[in-house]
Order: sequence, then structure tokens, then C-alpha cells
Amino acid sequence: MFGIRRSAVGTAVVRALIGLSVFGAATVHAQTPAAPAGERRLSITDAVELALQQNADLEVVRLTPQLQDLGVAQARSAWAPSITSLAQGINRDSPINNLFAGDLNKLEDNSTALNLGVTSALPWRGASYTVGWNNNRATTNNFFANFTPETRSNFTVNFTQPLLRNFGIDANRQQLQVSRKNREISDVQVREAVASTTRSVKNAYWDLVFALNSLDVQRQSLDLAQRSLKENRARVEIGTMAPIDIVQAEAEVAQREEAVILAEAAIARSEDALRALIYPEHAAEQWNARLVPTDAAAFTPVSVDLQAAVQQALDSRTDIQQAEKTIEANDISIRFLKNQILPDLNASVDYGGTGLGGTQAIRGPGFPGPIIGSVTKPYSDVLRDLLGNNFPTWTFTVQLSYPLGTSAQDVNLARAKLQNTQSQKQLNSSKIRVATEVRETARTVTTNAKRVDATRSSRALAEKRLEAEEKKFQAGMTTNFFVLQAQRDLNQARNNELQALIDYLKSVVNYETAQIAPLAGGAGVSVVSTAGAGFGAGAGAAGNAAGGQQQRQQ
Repeated sequence: MFGIRRSAVGTAVVRALIGLSVFGAATVHAQTPAAPAGERRLSITDAVELALQQNADLEVVRLTPQLQDLGVAQARSAWAPSITSLAQGINRDSPINNLFAGDLNKLEDNSTALNLGVTSALPWRGASYTVGWNNNRATTNNFFANFTPETRSNFTVNFTQPLLRNFGIDANRQQLQVSRKNREISDVQVREAVASTTRSVKNAYWDLVFALNSLDVQRQSLDLAQRSLKENRARVEIGTMAPIDIVQAEAEVAQREEAVILAEAAIARSEDALRALIYPEHAAEQWNARLVPTDAAAFTPVSVDLQAAVQQALDSRTDIQQAEKTIEANDISIRFLKNQILPDLNASVDYGGTGLGGTQAIRGPGFPGPIIGSVTKPYSDVLRDLLGNNFPTWTFTVQLSYPLGTSAQDVNLARAKLQNTQSQKQLNSSKIRVATEVRETARTVTTNAKRVDATRSSRALAEKRLEAEEKKFQAGMTTNFFVLQAQRDLNQARNNELQALIDYLKSVVNYETAQIAPLAGGAGVSVVSTAGAGFGAGAGAAGNAAGGQQQRQQ
């Protein structure tokens, strides 16, 4: 009668452990009591939202698009007009060095100048222009000067248009287009970091759920060992068991106490891993509060469409998109370098207008003739001549230059073509790697789903075996050793089922993420250099930040 009662109690205990019944589905429940002070209840959705808002590594990556916006603005600044101005005064005394100075002891020349100018490149066809307005007033004691003081105003316009080199694309347009591609790449890097952070948070969440439930398993296994030890001691007291036989039970209790200690330490590590992902800084009130997951780890079958998943990854994987955009940026640079090997043929037109005024001397007959009067032409008349185009000057120029032999542009173009061919082959290799990675994650989902079923059956059989061993022990048909061995096997079976379920949930997370972003760092593609022959060849800052975060969480 005692054996039947003991067996029923043991069966009830093993069925109650971690929410798993002999006939029930594999569902591991997170701890869901009302959170006391010093605890924070957290669903997996809450954890992901906190990480997307506060994750430190993600904040670093999100600054990259802003930096690239500055790069685009810097490229656009090449077409910003540049205004120049000059204010100058000159007072010069010169010794007499000719025969026509008369009674002068020295030659005195004074002048003031005020010049304004605007120059700028134009954002189309490589053209540029320069506009200048120069004003000058000069006085002299030179007898031969016709005006003193003399006022002069000049207006000049220059327009230069490349006809071959720099016509289709020039350095400024190449830099702007590559900067825009870099901006697009930075957006892709942010999406990759978001996907990777989400994956890391979900996996860390399930790791914490596993650690908490694993502690429950170890504690209940310890309870079974302690109960066996208590019953064995009772048998020793009534003389049905030798005292030496309880040593093994005592050793088993000690081992399971150690397992509980290790499980508690695993919870602390899992909590820290999750805190590092969801908190922006190490604040004591946050890092000292226990995290209490509220979502249950339940087995929900996921349909795996392998072909659709592979196609989705090839179409939208962030590493593939970064590689494709890098190749597009390299094509821009190749187009620029092809243009640079053309002859440098420029056409320009210059216009100049001038006006002259001041106080003009009126001379009598003879040479140079005595000054018998003067007439003043005010500055307003000078501007009237200038604006009225009374004294125009037009200049048309065509200039050609071309290097003989192999130029640096030829070498740069050849190198750029080889590097771009290499990048395209690397892209093809990356697509194969992406397809393989997605296939592997899909295969892992299927495998882990089967593991859940297998470990569930194994756990149910271990429960039945323990029940049978306990009955046999009560009837005196077996020894305490086999009961303890059955307890250990049941404990291992429970842990295996729990681990299989968590592995399944994490494999589903990896399967979903693998269609969006790489699981282990970026594709080795960086922000492209905006220099004339620059090609991306290493991991960019944003890619490094995201990749480092992923490696820490794996």
C-alpha cells in the first residue's frame, strides 16, 4: 500500500515539473507571478522594442546615415558660388628716371581699388563661370597723365564649357553620385543592424527562459533526491536497509545541489546578456532589477517554404544589397575614369566692358601742350558707359590638351575594371553563400521540430521508467542505485526536451533573420570612397558595429 502511494506521488511530481505532462504538448512556461519591487516583467515584444529604442550599438549605426548626409552635402558644396572681394590702397613714391619729368623731385602715384567677384562650377556638363566687377581710382603728379584723378570700372564675365573630358561626368558629379550611393548603403546597414539586434534580443530572451526553467528542473530533481534520501534514512531506522546504502543517496543530493547552484549562475549570465541589449547604459537601478520573462516557450509548428525563403534572401538580404550598391558606385567611378582618358577640350567665351572717368586735363597746342583747363567726368558717367556696353570686348577660345603615351587615367581605369570584375564575382559567391545559409537555417528548423517530438517521447518514457523503478524498489525487487539512476535519466530527459524546444524557437528566429540579414557579421562591403578611383574593400564602421554585436550574442 505504501509503495502504491509513493508511486502516485512520484508520478504527480514528475508530471508537474516545468509544465510537462506525459500526454501534454511541449510547452515551457516562463515565470509569470506579479513582479515585486526589484523585478521587471518583460515580454519578448517589449524586449525587442526596448532594444530598438535604446541599444547602444544600434545607436552607433544609426548615426551613419547622418554622416553620409553630410557627405552628400559636402559633394553638393562644389557648386556653391564663391564670392571674392578686394579692398586695396597703394601710395607709391618713385625716383625720377626719365627726361620728361620737368621740375619734379619724385613721382607720386596713389590708387584705391574695390573689386567684387563671383565664381562657381555649374552642376551640368561640367561648365563653370566667373563674374568680376573691378573699380579703381588713381591720382598722380605725372605731367603726362591725361586723367588725374582717374576713375575706372571694369565688368568681366567668363564661361567655360568642357567638350570632351569632364563633359558627361566630372569629379564633382562623380563624388555626388557616389555619396548618394553611400547614403543608400548606410540605410541598408541600419536595416541590417536592426534585424541583427532583433535576432540577438529574441535569442537572449529565450536563453533566459531556458535558464529559469532549467533551474526549476534542477530544483525539482533535487527534491526527488532529497525525498529518496529521507525515505532511505527511514528504512535504516527500522532496519530494512543498511546504513552504508544511504551514502549513495547523500552523494546524489550533493551533486544535484551543485547543479542548482550552476543553474542560478546561468540565470545571472543570461540576464546580463539581455540587459546589455535592451539598456543604453549601465544604470544600477536597471541592472540590479531581476528580469522576469512573461512569454511562454511554446512549440508552434512553422511552415518552411525553402524556395521562397531563398528567393526572398537573394532579393532583400542586406549584405547582397550592399554589394550590389557598391558595384553601382564602382560603375560610376569607372564611367568617370573612362571620361578622364578623353582629350581635354574646352571652349570659353569672355566678355569685358569698361568705363573711364575722372578729371581730364585740357591741353594747349604743342607736345605735350600746356594744361589750359580741365573737364570732370563723374563716376555715374563711368557706370553709364559700363552698363551701356559702350566699350565691349569679346574673346572666344578653344583649348586642347592630350597626354602622349599611357596616362595615369589609363592605369586607374584598368585597375578599376579589374576591381569591379572582382566585386561582381564576389557578389556571385555571396549569393551562393546566402542560399546555403538560408537552406541550413530551414533545415535546422525542421530538425529541431523533430527533436522536440523525440525528446518529448524520451521524457515521457523516462517518467514511466522512474515510476516503474520506484514500484520495484518498494517491492524490494531492485536497489536504490537504479532508482537514483532513473531520477538522473529523467532529469536529463527534461533538460533535453527544454533545450530542444529553446533550440527550435531560436532556429525559427535565425530562419526569419537569414532572409533579411547575415547571421554572422556583414558581407565585407564598406562605404565607397568618393575619390576618383576609389573602391570599397573593407568593413565599414557601421558594419563593424553591427557585426561585433552579433558575434557577442552568438
